[in-house]
Amino acid sequence: GETGKTVERDISDAVVSNFQKLGLDALIVIGGDGTLNIVQKFYEKGIPLVGVPKTIDNDIGGTVITFGFDTAVNTARDALDKLHTTAQSHRRVIVVEVMGRHAGWIAVHSGIAGGADVILIPEIPYDSAKVVEAVMMRERLGKHFSIVVVAEGAFEQGGQPIHAEAKQLGREQRLGGVGERVASTITELSGKETRVVVLGHLQRGGPPTTFDRVLGTRFGAAAARFIRKGAFGRMVALIPPDVESVAIREAIGRRKVVPLDSDIIESAREIGISFGD
Repeated sequence: GETGKTVERDISDAVVSNFQKLGLDALIVIGGDGTLNIVQKFYEKGIPLVGVPKTIDNDIGGTVITFGFDTAVNTARDALDKLHTTAQSHRRVIVVEVMGRHAGWIAVHSGIAGGADVILIPEIPYDSAKVVEAVMMRERLGKHFSIVVVAEGAFEQGGQPIHAEAKQLGREQRLGGVGERVASTITELSGKETRVVVLGHLQRGGPPTTFDRVLGTRFGAAAARFIRKGAFGRMVALIPPDVESVAIREAIGRRKVVPLDSDIIESAREIGISFGD
């Protein structure tokens, strides 16, 4: 193919053939929305399988939460706790870019828990002037530092998400750079010294939290249980208080984003957090 373009070849029939040759009874497939989309296609080709939702972005429909999310939030929150010290002592604005291509769950949860003053998410396009206004309001109140949490997929009103590179990397473009843009704008419009911290893949590793360990165990046990019952083409899901199953087609049919009318957004606003709108 041409340079810079991805050449795809459908090998799904070979996968089905190998599954049959190996004499397998079923598959448990773990992953995010991309993985689950593929899982649905293989289910339609006759492979008995059960999906397990795993993504730090927490953007898969049908389940209240995915495992990996709580650990990522705790990593980001820990960073925010530590950055408060240097932000306050040096009277700086610190912009922390966290993951979240299409959904701002990590930004919202870590931002609230970590004492952020501004949170920017894909669901709420921001106005740069409003972001700077929030920073300068703190300045007038004698609070000479601010913490701004930005999801990688956040974008300005009338704009679009920023890509790290102009060309495609594999099958999708990699987002990145919004933190730098926000920081540059804050410095330009306010004169405040601003620093950027991009947490990146730190959020994807490390020891899982207790919550994620327990949830992962529950999901695994439930997946095995559903296989024994012959409940194929389904995804395990946390529907409190139990782990149940939903059709994979239903789970991938709608991306779970932060609802604008949710109490978590309302709560953040009530404690003085700005969303740049």
